[in-house]
Amino acid sequence: MDHDPGLSALSALGGFFVLRTGEPPHGSLPTLAEAYAARDAHVKREVYANPVIFRVRKVARSVRAPEPRVAASIAHLGFAARLWSVALGAAAVYGRVPDLDPRLLRWDADASAPDELWLTEVRSLPAERIGEVVRDGHLVPLAAALRAQLPVSERLLWGNAASALMGTVRQIDHWAATNGRTEEASRARALAADLFAHPALAGTLDPVTYRRRSCCLYYRLPGGGLCGDCCFDRPPGPRPLGGRRI
Repeated sequence: MDHDPGLSALSALGGFFVLRTGEPPHGSLPTLAEAYAARDAHVKREVYANPVIFRVRKVARSVRAPEPRVAASIAHLGFAARLWSVALGAAAVYGRVPDLDPRLLRWDADASAPDELWLTEVRSLPAERIGEVVRDGHLVPLAAALRAQLPVSERLLWGNAASALMGTVRQIDHWAATNGRTEEASRARALAADLFAHPALAGTLDPVTYRRRSCCLYYRLPGGGLCGDCCFDRPPGPRPLGGRRI
């Protein structure tokens, strides 16, 4: 089934799955291609100059992150969840994925969570291209942009991507069970299995428990604890100076 022009069926799955279509109504926003290419980490206030760093700093203020890498991880995890939700949700519901070319997606980095995205043109692709669309088209350049400007581990970022993908699968499973949509759930799980087999995500989660093998650093936030899929059984102590990046 092809996508409807507004991708309206995705709203039933939850807020992370919603993708606005057309041009943003309140003026032009930067494309994700522009966001991934920006490299001036010293831009503090101008959202259009470096949307990725602007978003990290916005998240840092919101969650009172004690260090930049924690804010970068939290921002990245939320963004990865948005991308997987839109793509895998569409693949489950429509049997195809929207073309999420970074040049077609506009991003309001100053909006609240979940990240506000606008797809300016709806084009349909085979569901099997989901890895090319999300992993190669977004997660690779997003990780490069973050790591070029902030001290965040690549292993952590791919762990985030895996955790976000598994969370998306669980949400689709819940929606499908509630609404009797077993075919859609099976389609999502089959695609996710292929995604987890790719070298970028292979080994990022325990194959039995689906717990991560890296930590998103949420425990380092004031009042933060361990996530349900955390690799730790209890929060670690303070990280020594010069210690390995997680």
